[in-house]
Amino acid sequence: MSDDPGAGRRGARVFTPDFLTELFRNPLDPGYADAAAQRAKTGRPARPGWSVGPVSLVVVVLLGFLGAVAYRQTTAEEPGRAQARSGLVAQIQQRQSDTDAMSARADELREEVNRQREAALGGSQAAQLRNLEAGTGLGKVRGDGVVVRLVDGPSGQDSLNAGNVGPSQVIYSDLQGVANDLWGAGAEAIAINGERLTATSTIRFAGQAILVGIRPVTGPYEVSAIGPGSMRKRYEASRSALTMRKVAQDTGLSFAVRDADNLTLPAAPEPRLRYAEPAVSPSVSPSGRDGSSGSGTSPSPSGGGR
Repeated sequence: MSDDPGAGRRGARVFTPDFLTELFRNPLDPGYADAAAQRAKTGRPARPGWSVGPVSLVVVVLLGFLGAVAYRQTTAEEPGRAQARSGLVAQIQQRQSDTDAMSARADELREEVNRQREAALGGSQAAQLRNLEAGTGLGKVRGDGVVVRLVDGPSGQDSLNAGNVGPSQVIYSDLQGVANDLWGAGAEAIAINGERLTATSTIRFAGQAILVGIRPVTGPYEVSAIGPGSMRKRYEASRSALTMRKVAQDTGLSFAVRDADNLTLPAAPEPRLRYAEPAVSPSVSPSGRDGSSGSGTSPSPSGGGR
């Protein structure tokens, strides 16, 4: 049995080596390797007598000409591409700024609504409502807890020599594992980089970005959790903590857990609720062909006979 406490848990971090990783591991095709071995042994090429003919020379010149034309065309279009790219980046930054401003305004309006609602409700009812909002993630909460910090490792040190623990960058499944094990350790409220988690929150990849709900988050990643005093000890023994320590040891990724006093976690955005509605039954003619009252009329919505 291995002495490594995380040996049985390393498979939790899902990562599949890509084509480039395999290429770096085995850069030389077996056929070329055999030809190189034969040349080293005999001191001559594997196919003696091969020479460059006129046709081959013309092909080489033609390929060089086409490469030069393609290079000139690419460099000529580069300023336009750079300008378009910078324009898109500026639009994204502007939209992000507008979104942040609207989110701040929404928070202000929510606070005003809460004040008006608490003034209209009684003391016990307002306290019960606040407890429900805190439990569902729709209310701001404060308290002591734990902060788990993850930082990407140095670039270029992916899994070539890291066994099966995956890349040196934080991936979405790392945040999923940390959040799930914090819930299991007794957390009452969790936020990732200020994005509050609820029962309907998702943590996923979108291209190269990690999304928490619909908001992208970037490193360093801080998973803040409010809970009982025993939460840190229970989390330290969890599967994700053991896995991330192994990843940090092998790839250079930074992983740390610390206690935090008086944490403040924001409220999650208001969910968009959907309500089920009864299907509308087809209406039946109120009278028969002979003018008498029909027997198959639609019932009234209330079901009463008044």
